[in-house]
Amino acid sequence: MVSVWSNGVCWSMSLTVCLSSALLSLLNAFIFIVVTVPREAEWTLVLTGTMPTTNRKKQGGDTAVQGTNDSSVVSKVSAAAQGYFHDVFLQHFVCKAARRAPLINRGYYVRWRAVDYCVRRFLLVTDGCPRRQILSLGAGFDSAYFRLHADEALDRAVVFEVDFPDVARRKAALIKSNNTLRGMLDPHLPSRTGPEYVASSRYHLLGVDVREESRVEEALGAAGLDWAAPTLILSEVVLTYMEAKWSDAVISWTAKLLPQSLFVMYEQIRPLDPFGRIMQDHFLKLNSTLHALLQYPDTAAQRHRFLDKGWEQCVCLDMNDFYVGLVPEEERGRVESLEPFDEYEEWHQKCSHYFILTASRGALMTQALLSPAPVSSVPSICPSWSPSALSVQTLPVGVEGLGMASTWVSPGQVLLTGGSSRGGRGPVARTLLWGQKGWRSVRVEPAVDLGVRLYHTATPLPGGGVVVYGGRSSPLNPIRGLFRVTLDTLGPPAPHDSEGRDPVKLCVAQMVCTGDPPAPRWRHTATTVSHKGKDFVVVFGGKNESEAAVGDACFLCPDQQHWTQIPVEGSAPEARHTHSACSYQGGMVVFGGLDRRGSPLGDTALLRPTDRGFSWERVEVQPPPVPRYSHSAHVIGEKLLVVGGVWLHSDGVPGVVVIDLTTRSSVEFSLDTTSVPWPLMLHSFCSELTDSEEPQLLLIGGGGNCFSFGTHFNPQPVTVDLGPALG
Repeated sequence: MVSVWSNGVCWSMSLTVCLSSALLSLLNAFIFIVVTVPREAEWTLVLTGTMPTTNRKKQGGDTAVQGTNDSSVVSKVSAAAQGYFHDVFLQHFVCKAARRAPLINRGYYVRWRAVDYCVRRFLLVTDGCPRRQILSLGAGFDSAYFRLHADEALDRAVVFEVDFPDVARRKAALIKSNNTLRGMLDPHLPSRTGPEYVASSRYHLLGVDVREESRVEEALGAAGLDWAAPTLILSEVVLTYMEAKWSDAVISWTAKLLPQSLFVMYEQIRPLDPFGRIMQDHFLKLNSTLHALLQYPDTAAQRHRFLDKGWEQCVCLDMNDFYVGLVPEEERGRVESLEPFDEYEEWHQKCSHYFILTASRGALMTQALLSPAPVSSVPSICPSWSPSALSVQTLPVGVEGLGMASTWVSPGQVLLTGGSSRGGRGPVARTLLWGQKGWRSVRVEPAVDLGVRLYHTATPLPGGGVVVYGGRSSPLNPIRGLFRVTLDTLGPPAPHDSEGRDPVKLCVAQMVCTGDPPAPRWRHTATTVSHKGKDFVVVFGGKNESEAAVGDACFLCPDQQHWTQIPVEGSAPEARHTHSACSYQGGMVVFGGLDRRGSPLGDTALLRPTDRGFSWERVEVQPPPVPRYSHSAHVIGEKLLVVGGVWLHSDGVPGVVVIDLTTRSSVEFSLDTTSVPWPLMLHSFCSELTDSEEPQLLLIGGGGNCFSFGTHFNPQPVTVDLGPALG
């Protein structure tokens, strides 16, 4: 039995469950190391050879890097098992399969798809060559050889894999002890010589540190690599774990030694925005520092890096560009229908922090480069930037949550409902109270259970009270109840540091409405409008378990508790979700959102009241604002202020765009977050305008699940000084 501790729990397991009898005979020569990988893999058993005692710091880092291989292959197995791609060989390289979250599965799908796309393109371009080669650096437990061999795609091709001796030894043992894998090699393998752990006519597995150029060159030459033959060099999240001087050296010597070659690299970028900071911290905790990030922080820097190191041409795309531009729409639709999914912000941010790169040497290899300008729905945006940045300050009160809804219910009282936090999801509401000693947070137990809900709306009514509508408890369970909420004050506000009774009481009444209700939804908007002196709440857009985005506008008369039909003329904006809508001149102004194809929108539309009902009007803003979704918005006079959100190519914290609805012009303002000690993630958050003399925005909650790097919550509200934006 082997016991390992994870998150305070002792897990015991029999080795015979995980290891074949052939491997058991090797146990005396090996030790077990437990590599902890937060969230993505709670624990993984790593079988390694006994390490020498010299240079312990370097070897400790190398061992941690080797651990990333183990967690990665488990995630790939999960994605394959859910149908994201077909690979029956990966399962032979894991001890125990585990199902990952949909976000992890999608992330490993796009990684697999990008690398496979480049490999297949290379094999197609070199189809007429008498010999071609794939050289995989830091191959880990990759199953590409076995998959390509089964597809009969390796005609006149040889695969060479290079990794740390410990990793190569473990992989060789797994291959030789598995009938399926061993059956795809030559029936009589020669005895092991030097660093070559597996030698077959089409597959060679070598245990060499790729930083040691002379040893790698010698080992590859001895294994039969043809330096003049067309060669694909594959580096899948490998070089970034080396110090930049070593990874630069690898890029240089491959260009020097292989004159007819294509280098394919998949790695991380954008280290300095909030997602990038969390990504860096994650790998630091694993003792697997991402060394090249600061020196080569974006796709342009990576491209110049390869051109400077001897490569003739280079194309580098982040994974948003690759997914939208080079994955066919039909295939995207298939992938997106595999599992319930509602983590768009995290998906797009993950894709904006990884890239796929191809660099070529020789005329033939230029044909295998990625398309430099793929057909993409990501528009070219050139916003007008203000030289002034808006100051951001933290408030000394602890409030966190994703997918909450907020609204003012009285002067000095902001109601927060729903959402998810470190404590989970629950029906408990909270109020933020403003008093003489500043802000404080109070939990409020509602008289009627509002239910667990995220991405719902809380709409203040002109006559008092708040309508809480929609949301979801899971991507398969939209919330159908409609509630009217009022907040009663029980007495004077308690002292700032008081732990006595709550100063407010939440009164909740379910609204039983007549008429035809809209389809259940979340990520919608619900906005107060006026028609012929009567107030309505118009529900627009959103998504549900069956529709990627909806585009209808449905009117609720709250006084009569009736869903009614009001004529709406003009061309309605396209269907969308996670957009913003603000009351404006009796109607509303809509901005941004995510369309049915998953592309951010940057358009502005007005719903204006008319004699017969309402009419849609498109607003052409110049220069066009940066498209975004999962933002918030407010109208002050004739200005629409849009704050935060997610944009596919965001570099840093999204700021505030001010759209003048009279002149139809826009100006973007960046945010000065130097006084905020933690990464400020401005999506899935709430915002309210304060009543202070100096105009400010109060931003509450926000954050997200940062792929496999952990979930981040903004722990405190912040305020944004709007003075420079409002003139």
